[in-house]
Amino acid sequence: ARPMELWLTLRARAQAALDAMAWLPPLLLRVTLGVVFFSTGLGKVQNLDKVTAFFTELGIPLPALHAVVVGYTELVGGALLVAGLASRLAAVPLAVSMLVAVLTAKRAEITGVADFFGLLEVAYLVMLVAVAVGGAGAVSL
Repeated sequence: ARPMELWLTLRARAQAALDAMAWLPPLLLRVTLGVVFFSTGLGKVQNLDKVTAFFTELGIPLPALHAVVVGYTELVGGALLVAGLASRLAAVPLAVSMLVAVLTAKRAEITGVADFFGLLEVAYLVMLVAVAVGGAGAVSL
C-alpha cells in the first residue's frame, strides 16, 4: 500500500501545481496571437497600396476599403489581445479575417485535409476561437 500512497500524493501535488498555473496558457495564447496580429496589422497599415493590390489580385471586392479594414482590425485587435482587453470581442473579426484568408489567398494550397490543417491561418483561426470562447484568462485587463 505504501507505493500507492506515494503515487497518489505525488499525483495530487503535481495536479495542484498545474492548477496553480492555469493562468499561463490563456496568457501565452493571447500574447502570441496579439504580437503576431499587431505586427502584421502595422505592416498592412504602413503599406496599404501593396495590400490593396494583393486584395485586387485575389478578387476581393472593394479592395482598398478591405485593406484598411483588415489592417486596422489586425493592428487594434492585436493590441487588445496583448493587453487582454475585450479579447473575446477582438478575436471575432480576427477569426473572420483568417477564414477569408483561407478561402481566398490560401485556397489553392489546399489539396487535402492535411494541407488545410497545416495552414498557419487555420492554426490562428483555431486559437482565436479558443480566445473567443474561453476569454482572456486571469492575467488580463
